[in-house]
Amino acid sequence: MSKFELSRRTLLQSSAAGLALLSSASLSRLAQAGNLTVGIVYVGPRDDFGWNQAHAVAAAALKDVPGVTVVEEENVPETIAAAKSMESMINLDGANLIFATSFGYYKPFVLDLAAKYPDVEFRHAAPLWTEGDPKNAGSYFGYLDQAHYVDAVAAGLSTTSNKLGFVAAKPIGTVLRNINSFLLGARKVNPDATVQVIFTGEWSMPVREAEAANALVDAGCDVLTCHVDGPKVVIETAESRGVKCCGHNASQAPLAPKGFITGAEYKWETIYKMFAADLAEGEPLPNFTGGGFDVDFVRNTPYGAGATEAAIAAADAARADVTAGKPIFVGPINKQDGTPLLAAGASFDNYEPSLDQTDYLIEGVTGSIT
Repeated sequence: MSKFELSRRTLLQSSAAGLALLSSASLSRLAQAGNLTVGIVYVGPRDDFGWNQAHAVAAAALKDVPGVTVVEEENVPETIAAAKSMESMINLDGANLIFATSFGYYKPFVLDLAAKYPDVEFRHAAPLWTEGDPKNAGSYFGYLDQAHYVDAVAAGLSTTSNKLGFVAAKPIGTVLRNINSFLLGARKVNPDATVQVIFTGEWSMPVREAEAANALVDAGCDVLTCHVDGPKVVIETAESRGVKCCGHNASQAPLAPKGFITGAEYKWETIYKMFAADLAEGEPLPNFTGGGFDVDFVRNTPYGAGATEAAIAAADAARADVTAGKPIFVGPINKQDGTPLLAAGASFDNYEPSLDQTDYLIEGVTGSIT
C-alpha cells in the first residue's frame, strides 16, 4: 500500500480535525502560548503574482494571529543557500516551525536539517514525505486540479474558437493532472473544446512564457491559462492580445481587467493556521496533509470582466459538485495515444492516488510531453 493510499484514507479526518482547531478558543490558546516562531523560505519574490505570492498571502494571514512571529526570506535558490537560510531562522530567530515552499528544498536540505534539529518541525509544499523520513518533517499540498476544472468550465463557455491554450513548465505529474482536469472541465460544458499545451521546460522563464502565449494565440486559442511559478507574463500577454485568461497559483485579476475570467488559487493560509494551532495545542503535526475544496485548501479567484453570467453559473455549480465529492475523471476517457484510461461509467475519486503520478495527456489535449 502506498503512502498516498494511507494519506487518502486519513485525509479528511486529519484535515477536518486541524480546521476545527481554528476556532476562536483555539486561537486564543495560541495567543497565550506566545512563543511560536514560523520561518518561511521562498524560491522567488513574494510579489510574483504566482507560487511565491500564494505562500506570502498565507504568511500575511498568519502574522495576524496573536502569539505568532513570522520570519521570511525570499529569492532563496534550491541550493545549500536554502539550508543556510532555514538554519539561520532556527538559530537566530528561534523558529519552531519551518515552511519550505519550493520543490527542490526537500532533498537533501529539509531532510538533513530535520535530522539535525529534531525539536523543530519542517513542512514542505509538495507530497514528497515518505515512510523512513524524519518524523519532524512532512508534506502539505493543495489539489489545484479541482480549481482548474472549475476554471475550465467557465473557459469552455467563454471561448468562441473552442481552442484553449495552456502554457506549462514541465511535464511532471501535478502539471499533467492540471492540464487533463482543465480539458475535462471545458468539455463538461463544451464537447468541442480542445486544449493546446506548450511546455517551456522551466518553472520561471518569462521570455519562453511570452513566446508560448503568443504562439497559442496565433494558433487560434482565445482563452489562455498556465502552470508556471509566476503567471504574470502569460496573463499580461493574453490581455495585450485581446484574449481571455484564467489564473494559476494566486490572483492575477489586476493584470487583466478586461479578459480575466477566474483563477485557480492555493489557500495555504488554511494549512498554515492549522499547523500553528496544532503546535499551540501540543498536538503532533501530520506528516502529510492535503485536500481541495472540501477542506478549504484551494479556491477560485473572484470572477473578472471576462466571465459571462452563463460561465459564472456553470462554474459555481461545478465547484459545488466537486466540493461534494463528485468525480472529475469520469469515463469514457482515453489517453492521448488512444489507449483507454477509464471505461464508460468508471471514474477516479478526486483523491485517487494514481493521479499524483500522472504521466500522460488525455484525448482532446494537443502537445507533446517528450
